[in-house]
Amino acid sequence: MSDEPAANPLYWDNSYEIVLALMELYSEVDIDTVGLEQLCQWIITLPNFADDPDIVTEDILNEILREWYEERNVE
Repeated sequence: MSDEPAANPLYWDNSYEIVLALMELYSEVDIDTVGLEQLCQWIITLPNFADDPDIVTEDILNEILREWYEERNVE
């Protein structure tokens, strides 16, 4: 028996891993309609998110959104 989390914790600088988690949970979402505040709420409620929600910046959220958009368009 272990006290460790079920999966690796997510931090703001794990943008690719955050994008993968978002793609899994919100696969049908039109990314063009997602605002930064909504994106932030989705990220901080991810099961493995372990970072401080108060340290996020608009630049971090924009980068995650951009990466999500690019990853979605690869498929």
